[in-house]
Amino acid sequence: MNKEAKKQKILEAAKFRHATKQFDPNKTIPEDDFRFILEVGRLSPSSFGFEPWRFLVIQSPELRKKIKDTAWGAYGKLPDASHFVIYLARTRKDTQYDSQYLQDHFKNTMQLPDEFLEKYLSRIEEFQKEDFKLLDGERPLMDWAGKQSYIALANMMTAAAEIGIDSCPIEGFNMEKMNQLLEEEGLLEDGSFSISVMCAFGYRANEQSEKSRRPFNDVVKWV
Repeated sequence: MNKEAKKQKILEAAKFRHATKQFDPNKTIPEDDFRFILEVGRLSPSSFGFEPWRFLVIQSPELRKKIKDTAWGAYGKLPDASHFVIYLARTRKDTQYDSQYLQDHFKNTMQLPDEFLEKYLSRIEEFQKEDFKLLDGERPLMDWAGKQSYIALANMMTAAAEIGIDSCPIEGFNMEKMNQLLEEEGLLEDGSFSISVMCAFGYRANEQSEKSRRPFNDVVKWV
C-alpha cells in the first residue's frame, strides 16, 4: 500500500469512528482483534515514558452489572458492548519523581544506566516541582497521569476504527463512587491507581449519520 492509500485508509477510519450509543449484543469482537487494540494501547507514548496506566478489561457479568449501576454513562452501553475497558491512571504514590515505581520502571523496564538515571530523575523532579507544579496536593499528578491515559484511549479507538470496530469513550461517572467500587474489587492496588476514563467497544446496532466538525481553517491556524 502506497502512502496516499495509507492516508486515505486512516481518514476513512476517522470518519467511520463515532461515539457509538447502542451496540449490537449479538456481535463479539474476535479475541485476536481485541488483543491488537490492547497492544496499540500498550505501545502508546507517555510523558517521560512513565506508562502511568493500566487497562482493566471488564468481562465479568457480575462486575459489569455493578459498574452499570454505579456509572450513569455506562448504563445504556455496557450491557451490549462486546468489550469494556476501564483506564486506570497511577496516582502520586507511583508517579512522584522519587517513587519506588519509577525507580523500578526506569531500571528494569526501560533499563536506564545508573549514571543517567540520577540526572533523569532530577529533570523529572524539576518538571514536577517547577514547570507544571504537579506536587501541590494529590490531585495534580493524578490529573497529569490521566491525560497520559487519554493518549492510549485515543490510539485504541483509532486502531479499532481502522479494522471496523466501534467504540464509545465514557466519562459519565462519579469518580469517588467508581474508585470505591474498584477498591472493593481489589483493583486499585492499595492506592497506586485511580479511575481515569472508560470505553466500550463492539459493533454499532444502527448506522451513524455523517460526521460534522468545525471547518478546517477554523480549527487549524498556521502561525
